[in-house]
Amino acid sequence: MALFAIADTHLSLSTGKTMSVFDGWSDYETRLKNNWEAIVNPEDTVVIAGDISWAMGLEEALEDFRFLDSLPGRKIIMKGNHDYWWSTKKKADEFFEKHSLTTLNILHNNTYTEGKYAVAGTRGWFFDAESDSDKKVLLREVGRLRTSIAAAKETGLEPVVFLHYPPLTLLQKCDEIYNVLVEENIKLCYYGHLHSYSHKTAFTGESDGIRFSLVSADYTLFRPVPVYDLPKTKE
Repeated sequence: MALFAIADTHLSLSTGKTMSVFDGWSDYETRLKNNWEAIVNPEDTVVIAGDISWAMGLEEALEDFRFLDSLPGRKIIMKGNHDYWWSTKKKADEFFEKHSLTTLNILHNNTYTEGKYAVAGTRGWFFDAESDSDKKVLLREVGRLRTSIAAAKETGLEPVVFLHYPPLTLLQKCDEIYNVLVEENIKLCYYGHLHSYSHKTAFTGESDGIRFSLVSADYTLFRPVPVYDLPKTKE
């Protein structure tokens, strides 16, 4: 078994809002599929850290979900800033069951285990949350992160945290989210959201004992990144 991470798949099999118009995103669905199938086995797990689909609702996202469900392994998916299809975990779970999407799982105030790790995480929020509405959202995200980490720790396994928004870059830090990671003694954190020229501002490395990794799909060249136990490439 192995655990992988990627973010920002930005699928649009039904909406027509393709990312192929942007540099580096040409034929990205095929590239993602080929790279995924080359390294992920059916018994593995892949966390997709937000911006799953451009769809505006669950029904519109169905073809994107079917695409992900057809790929090897269990998928743990979480909310990004463009996941407008997102409603509630209960509604998503019911939708997945209705359409026999058996490999998709929602990460929201909960945890999942894979090997030696317990997966925790939430969307996160902007660095400069100054308005009252932004501050309320940020505080909710802080609470969701703490709840997910608490659930992870209850398993007795090491928590690994996934966020959509970066908790820090070379230029900024979201203190409210970052401080939770330090206080909870998190050692691994994976995040997405940053694209194109923003890759240059990404913080990848260790800070306060936490190893941070950017896993936006265009940054990883549409290849899931191994969190541990990298399997051999399939014959």
